[in-house]
Amino acid sequence: MSDKKTALIISAHAADFVWRCGGAIALHQKLGYDVTVACLSFGERGESAKLWKQEGMTLEKVKTERRREAENAAKALDVHDIQFLDLGDYPLNLDTDAKFKLVDIVRAVQPNFMMSHSKYDQYNTDHMYTTEIAMEVRMIAQAWGHNPGEKVLGAPQLYLFEPHQTEQMGWVPNVFLDITDVWDKKRAAIECMEGQHHLWKYYTNVAENRANHFRRNSGGQAGGRAAEYAEGFQAVYPTCVDEL
Repeated sequence: MSDKKTALIISAHAADFVWRCGGAIALHQKLGYDVTVACLSFGERGESAKLWKQEGMTLEKVKTERRREAENAAKALDVHDIQFLDLGDYPLNLDTDAKFKLVDIVRAVQPNFMMSHSKYDQYNTDHMYTTEIAMEVRMIAQAWGHNPGEKVLGAPQLYLFEPHQTEQMGWVPNVFLDITDVWDKKRAAIECMEGQHHLWKYYTNVAENRANHFRRNSGGQAGGRAAEYAEGFQAVYPTCVDEL
């Protein structure tokens, strides 16, 4: 049996994984993990305004362009595998067959950890719906009675990455990850998202601010690591330990 470490990112739209956990992806790939990204939609209706402003634009053209951007970003981050479920956005809705398809991905990856959005997002219900789905498919993938004979899922942690307007979402980070060593990869991935240029500086600032929090919580002036860029996450499930 393979002892390869893996991770699974469940992203509502084709760019979400870049802004919110691109550093975690690149870092864990560097650490030897195989990181899979599952994009539930391309964000073709609600997150592609720049494309829709072009004359003669169609839904299929937008989806093609969004896929190209996401694939380029995934390459910049050294993503092991990126899968596009093309389920539509604004609104995003999964029927039972789509949920089971995502369960198949979860079981195939057997992730050591998973990542998705904040539990609440009043500005983008696709995001919080995606995390509801992530928790549901995690539960189904653990069920011995679902497709008996398949390897069931263990109990991977689900990390919720930072929403866009953090202070309004009830998202409280309790994990900070130093991504300084792979910041160049995240920045390259950010610049692949040509349709959302307005977010490039914003998410660079977020990474710098979270590095400040990393330094403070890793020892501060008493010897904290000199992180320049970091990402914050909120762990959903308890951590089981033998000592503190």
